[in-house]
Amino acid sequence: MNRIIGNRTTLTNLLININKASSRNMSGEWGAGSGKGGGSGGSVRDAGGAFGRMEAAREEEFFRRKQQQELEKLRQALDSQRSELQKQIKEHEAEIERLRKIQKDGQ
Repeated sequence: MNRIIGNRTTLTNLLININKASSRNMSGEWGAGSGKGGGSGGSVRDAGGAFGRMEAAREEEFFRRKQQQELEKLRQALDSQRSELQKQIKEHEAEIERLRKIQKDGQ
C-alpha cells in the first residue's frame, strides 16, 4: 500500500513540476510570436496578430481533441478490464463454492 501511495505522490509532484515549468516558458499571449524556450512558433505565430492567435487556437483545439480521444480509449480499456475482473471474481466464487461442497460432503 505504501508503494502505491508513494507512486501517486511522485506522479503528483511530477505533474505539478511540469505545470510550473510550462507556465514559465510561455510567452505572454497565444500567437504573439516565438516563446521564451528559444524555439520558433512557426511563421504564422512569428508574425503575430490575428492569424497567430487563430493558429494558436487551432493547435489548442487539436491537442484538446487528441487528449479527449486518448481519455476515451483509456476509459474503454478500464471498462474492459473491469468486466474481465468481474468475470474472474464470479469464476473464483463458483470454484470456492464447489470446494466447500466437496469438503462438506467429505466430512
